[in-house]
Amino acid sequence: MSAAIAEHATIHTSTHAENYRIGAHTFTSRLIIGTGKYRSHEEMQRAHRASGAEMVTVAVRRVPLDRSTKSFLDYLDPAMKILPNTAGCYTAEDAIRTARLAREALDTDLIKLEVIGDQTTLFPDNEGTLEAARILVKEGFVVLPYFSDDLIMAKKLLDCGCAAVMPLAAPIGSGLGICNPANIRIMREQLPDALIIVDAGVGTASDAAIAMELGADAVLMNTAIAEAGDAEKMAHAMNFGIKAGRLAYEAGRMPRRLYASASSPLHGVIK
Repeated sequence: MSAAIAEHATIHTSTHAENYRIGAHTFTSRLIIGTGKYRSHEEMQRAHRASGAEMVTVAVRRVPLDRSTKSFLDYLDPAMKILPNTAGCYTAEDAIRTARLAREALDTDLIKLEVIGDQTTLFPDNEGTLEAARILVKEGFVVLPYFSDDLIMAKKLLDCGCAAVMPLAAPIGSGLGICNPANIRIMREQLPDALIIVDAGVGTASDAAIAMELGADAVLMNTAIAEAGDAEKMAHAMNFGIKAGRLAYEAGRMPRRLYASASSPLHGVIK
């Protein structure tokens, strides 16, 4: 860890550890991190450590079947919970098959469900996602579906038994930030008891903070950290951004006003 990061690591943005659950698993960190696009396995390892994340998502199709040679899996902290994902699947059938492989290969019922509908934008096929989710839930998977930020689809996914919903903030790997903040806010207000994890499109720490301020329970990211000039520093920044955004959401922001409101009111002032 660099001297600058070590200095900032002593700063605590939260005075309490607030847990949340995904299936049978309990987490404190609200940052979920990925494994792709890093320039080296060592860089990935340092970034993971700096992020404070307790769960890491892994593309099932990248998992080496031959464990005799060293792979990126050997650089993962054993304490981190692995969340396999069905990245690269374009049909419900393919995603279901990949999820079943993940359960066997990684010995977990957790699955981040992705059914992609378009090769250029990588936007999800919401209907295909719902179809796959219904089957995987019946098979005992803890399903976390990636989908467009659509309230009605979120309700359908939750109704079929998904443990959480994962609306996109922007296209995967775009770094555009929260393109439709109103959609996330509406989803939070309409689904007060649902676990909402913003996924895809975060570019920097302020984007992560905004997602949390809108009421997200957690944020999943990969490219924003892996492609940063200094992945370790960005991971640390994301850690702080997530914590700051959560505290701001819990505190409740001041109302927006069209006109000025004096910081020192005249009421009670001696004239």
